[in-house]
Amino acid sequence: MLEKEYIEVGENTSKHVINKVQKASIAEELGIEVGDILLAIDDKEIEDVFDYRYYINSESMLMLIQKKDGEVWELDIEHNYEDIGIEFGSGLMCDYRTCTNNCVFCFIDQMPKGMRDTLYFKDDDSRLSFLQGNYITLTNMKEKDIDRIIEFRLAPINISVHTTNPELRVRMLHNRFAGTSLKYIDKLYEHEIPMNGQIVMCKGYNDGAELERSIKDLLKYAPVMESVSVVPVGITKYRTGLAKLQLIDKKTAEETVDMIEKYQKKAKDLHGINFIHASDELYLLAERELPEEERYDGYIQLGNGVGMLRLLRCEVASILEDVEAGGLQIEKETISIATGKLAAPTISKLAKDIEKHFPEKKINVYTIENDFFGEHITVAGLITGKDLIKQLKGKNLGSRLLLSINMFKSSEDIFLDNFTKNDIENRLNISITKVGTSGDDLIKAILNKDYVGYESFLAYEPDEEVI
Repeated sequence: MLEKEYIEVGENTSKHVINKVQKASIAEELGIEVGDILLAIDDKEIEDVFDYRYYINSESMLMLIQKKDGEVWELDIEHNYEDIGIEFGSGLMCDYRTCTNNCVFCFIDQMPKGMRDTLYFKDDDSRLSFLQGNYITLTNMKEKDIDRIIEFRLAPINISVHTTNPELRVRMLHNRFAGTSLKYIDKLYEHEIPMNGQIVMCKGYNDGAELERSIKDLLKYAPVMESVSVVPVGITKYRTGLAKLQLIDKKTAEETVDMIEKYQKKAKDLHGINFIHASDELYLLAERELPEEERYDGYIQLGNGVGMLRLLRCEVASILEDVEAGGLQIEKETISIATGKLAAPTISKLAKDIEKHFPEKKINVYTIENDFFGEHITVAGLITGKDLIKQLKGKNLGSRLLLSINMFKSSEDIFLDNFTKNDIENRLNISITKVGTSGDDLIKAILNKDYVGYESFLAYEPDEEVI
């Protein structure tokens, strides 16, 4: 399994410090330790996590490790595609690439001062597209980056297209490479690398005829490009000194939905997929009923707010249809849910459906106006602690308050304005339950997972992901 040699290594070799070695792993057996440095695999320097994953995906490899005392080991490892059990300090194994654009619609430029530093970081890193589903503009990528994606068959790549008009794209992104970088889509298409697209629609820029042009152009890439979402620009009250943007009104939303549904039919006939999708917010602005579940192509654009509300409705309805309420020991209580304007009508209807099925529960739903960012920001994920305290103070909250997990910093109990979950609980004198994003999560939170018979009651697995 292992042949070990001691060698000399040049000064220019990339170094990646190992910060974790899994117990009983191949790495531990080989004597690899925390603090050791990965220098190369199969004589290839490792740039980042994708190089690492690509080169270890083999039956055997030659790994170059520098020990903490400076000694360099050459490890000949046979592992038959098994993970050898080492982790690095950074998920990317290198620095993040920052955004080189100055987009007219950038949400970060519209945030107030004084928030935590991480909220002002602009990334446009292709690697996060594969790791986290982020959308990238391609403007800071080089030919070699595209070639590596093709060589490693990394997919899908999520692209912030916004417009296929090169001149307009330069103007919207304020980047002289924004138009020419569209050529990379052609190359990815030629090599059949799956893609998804995104268009942030700004009235007077890329709506109307320009939007239709973009949809037509992008449809040529289907089905390699699997989907494209159209979402209305988010406008906060902090736009001093920025380009003037108009809100998407009902008429524009109606025209946009009509256009998208027209091209959905064409895409379905040509490629068997609906391809182009309007966000939930566009349907609500147009005062139209959300599309039926089948039109979302498996909810491929959930992260852009496409189909979240329909999926939530379907998941809750499916659970309530399958659950027999009789005989379950359910605590009688009044609880509350606080959410944004976008989801509030759907949450209110679902709460009534759940109350009918489980009359022991009384559910109050409160719509939170976003005073912090401005009334036109309607999603639950941008609600702050300050707004929750101000608007829920004195309300009948019952024994528990349910809040979407999207309101909190990832894996932490902190809101955007640095209020904590404990702060809100103390100010409102209420216990807070963080609710996951699925219909299953919602019902579990409402019914309280501690009651007798809970696990057998919700033993099956519904579809994942929602609000």
